[in-house]
Amino acid sequence: MFDRETQVVDCRHGMGLGRGGGLAQRGTLSETGRPDVITVAMSPGRRHITKPICELTYGMRREDIQVSVLVLNSGSGIPDTPMRSGAFGITPEEVAQISRHKLAVIHTGNIRDHVVKKVREILKDAEVPAIIVCQTKIDFEDFAKGGIKTKFVKPKNNETLTKGKVMDIVSGVTRGESCSRDKLNELVKSVKNTMRSIDN
Repeated sequence: MFDRETQVVDCRHGMGLGRGGGLAQRGTLSETGRPDVITVAMSPGRRHITKPICELTYGMRREDIQVSVLVLNSGSGIPDTPMRSGAFGITPEEVAQISRHKLAVIHTGNIRDHVVKKVREILKDAEVPAIIVCQTKIDFEDFAKGGIKTKFVKPKNNETLTKGKVMDIVSGVTRGESCSRDKLNELVKSVKNTMRSIDN
């Protein structure tokens, strides 16, 4: 042993489309050997830049966390607009890919309403605990008001619209910019604590 642990990652589920390089391409899945954590990224585009995803996953892998990466095929559109072209959506296959894992880390953007709606759409059928990484300031109340199950706040009148549950939030991660060491440490700590609570 040379004081390192090897992680094998299958880097392509299918052909990447749209902008982006490496793993950050529309409709791709890179799957690790053990289905512990999956990082879900919105699709790359003019406004949706997936740059922090590689840094987030690299930071987690350095801490021996097994991380898969899924870049949604229709993740860059506006949520709740099914009649418009370019609307946000998630396929049954993507739901199944997320649900195979113990924990989802969902990276979204800077518009609070869009963050809530996208997370609700993803967790509606994906029965998995989730950590939300975003740019905007947001709290558990915001998700609960949108009908999303959370660790600390229940939706009013038990109007839960999701099978999955928000376990933690890491805000202040800016799209298209390098992620600070403090935010990487915050995410790693959150993932490890959440995984411990799931396993116990």
